[in-house]
Amino acid sequence: MRDNRAWFWNPRILSGGNGLIRSWLLRSLVLPWLVALVSVPAAAQCTAYVPTHKSNSVAVIDTSVDRVVAVIPVQIQPLAVAITPNGAFAYVSNSGWVFGSNSVSVIATASNTVVATIPVGRFPVGLAIAPNGAAAYVANFNSNSVSVIDTATNVVTATVTVGNGPWGAAITPDGSFAYVTNFNSSNVSVISTATNTVVATVTVGSGPVAAAITPNGAYAYVTNSSADTVSVINTATNTVVATVPVTSASYSSGPYAVAITPNGAFAYVANSAASTVSVISTANNSVVATIAVGTIPHGVAITPDGAFAYVTNEYSSTVSVIATSSNTVVDTVEAAAVAPEGIAITPQNGAVTCR
Repeated sequence: MRDNRAWFWNPRILSGGNGLIRSWLLRSLVLPWLVALVSVPAAAQCTAYVPTHKSNSVAVIDTSVDRVVAVIPVQIQPLAVAITPNGAFAYVSNSGWVFGSNSVSVIATASNTVVATIPVGRFPVGLAIAPNGAAAYVANFNSNSVSVIDTATNVVTATVTVGNGPWGAAITPDGSFAYVTNFNSSNVSVISTATNTVVATVTVGSGPVAAAITPNGAYAYVTNSSADTVSVINTATNTVVATVPVTSASYSSGPYAVAITPNGAFAYVANSAASTVSVISTANNSVVATIAVGTIPHGVAITPDGAFAYVTNEYSSTVSVIATSSNTVVDTVEAAAVAPEGIAITPQNGAVTCR
């Protein structure tokens, strides 16, 4: 759209009149404009951090305009990201693949710079941060372990042996337990964060990838990529109480990532093989919507206000923005570097909403 500000303030519109008319016009035009400015709420937006696997970087998206506003170099082939509860730091797992980064980069969100690099186990993938921000739990796929990072010192203070091929991690809202998906052993290890020991092992579907826990802490939703299902674990008993099929028109859906809305009503599941997102009602554990997104979606995050789901599409190198009110794609963020994987969203200071 053409910028009309220069035309609006062009002195010609005030020429030919006397000073009184000019003064009145300026007051009538400028005062409402100033009132409107001071009435605008504090920055109503959020920031999304997206590890871009093939670019060895993290793309930073301003959700108010859905554009990449910064690119932060990290180590080799980052996969997942988690943000501290105060929004000050983003922790990024650098898988390294054959190159072996085997590290976690710590990004200061105020400056979007890497302030620490932490050695962890081999092929780190998923990670989660405790609700009090004191520790980060990192799943090391090739080490069959979880590294526990003290976020105050950014050093590993414990290493927990889990199942075979740990991939994803989620922590209960009260911070008591970490749920770690073991891809190769098709189960979930439950770690007590007080002792950093495994206190339960829950059998789920084949090839579990990601986990998300409801805001009330009652249930963990686990994506089973090889079974085309989502397992629902009752965290009080650590038993599977429901199995939700997420099949689609394709031969295989490959459920990969999952995120739950802040009100706990819905789980959004990114189906990697089908290039769709399944929306599960947590009230009856049934799929209530299926949304086409980009190719090979690998990450999903919900804005803190619950209004939007952001989905990273690895092969499309895009991010799909879904309005949760209508379950339709309302925007697509282009040029999110190459092969975006995980995603995490944090509100900016003073944010009321994210759009």
